Amino acid sequence: MFGRVKDGWHVTCELRQKQVDRRSGVPAQYGTVQGETMSGTQEDTRHGDGVTLRHAISQFLYSYWNRLRGDRPAPLRREIEPADIGPVLSDTFILEVAADDCYPYRLAGTRVCAAFGRELKGENWLDGWSARDREALATLMRTISHDAAGASVEIDGGNGRGQSAPFEFLLLPLVNRGQGYTRILGALAPLDPPYWLGATPLVETTVTALHLIWPHRNDPFREDRAAHPVFDRKIPLRRRRHLALYEGGLE
Repeated sequence: MFGRVKDGWHVTCELRQKQVDRRSGVPAQYGTVQGETMSGTQEDTRHGDGVTLRHAISQFLYSYWNRLRGDRPAPLRREIEPADIGPVLSDTFILEVAADDCYPYRLAGTRVCAAFGRELKGENWLDGWSARDREALATLMRTISHDAAGASVEIDGGNGRGQSAPFEFLLLPLVNRGQGYTRILGALAPLDPPYWLGATPLVETTVTALHLIWPHRNDPFREDRAAHPVFDRKIPLRRRRHLALYEGGLE
C-alpha cells in the first residue's frame, strides 16, 4: 500500500509496479519510444532540444526541467510541481547535496524503490557502487552541484542471480532556498526492462557510460545538430581510472 505522501512523492514506497511497455520500458500509458541509431553501437532517442537521452522518461523530465529554468542555470526546488510530472513521478527522485561524497535520497518514487526492493529515503546515492565507479560518480556529482551541469549515467543493473539489464539515470541540479545547487532532481529508467524487474531487486550496479550536459553554456537546440556528433569522444572532461567523463551538450 502507499505510505504517507509528501509533495506527490511517496515517502514510504509500495513495491507494486504499474504495467510497462516491455519494448521501451515506458509505462504503458505513455506509449513507446522510437529510437534511431546515432553511434552505430547503441540506440538513442533524441529529444527535441538535441540532448541525447535514451529513454522517454528521461526526455520528459529533462524537457520539464529545462522549461522551468528558462535562462537560468537551474530552476528552484520549490518550482517543481509533482502534478506537472505526474506521468513520470513514480520514476523520479530528489537527492540532497549534503557533502561532496554524500547525496541522500530525500524523496523517491514508487518504481525507483521497487527497482531496488526497498525504501530509499535517507540512503546515500553513492553507496553500493564499486570503488572505482564511486570515484567517477563523486566527480560527476560535484560537477552537477558546483557547476549546475546535468548528467546522464548509463548502468548495468544486476539482481545477483546472473541476470542484468541496462538502465539510465538522469541527474539535474536544483537551487534550494538560495543555498546553491543543493538538490538534484533525478529519474531512473530501464532501457530494456527485464521480466524480473520489481520482483527481484537490483543488488549490483556498474557504470557503462557517463555524459555531462551543459544546457546553459551553449545552445543545444540547433536544428542542424543531427549533422554533428553529440560529443567529441577524443577529449574527455576528466579521467577517473577506467572511466572518462565527456561533456554531452557542447559542440
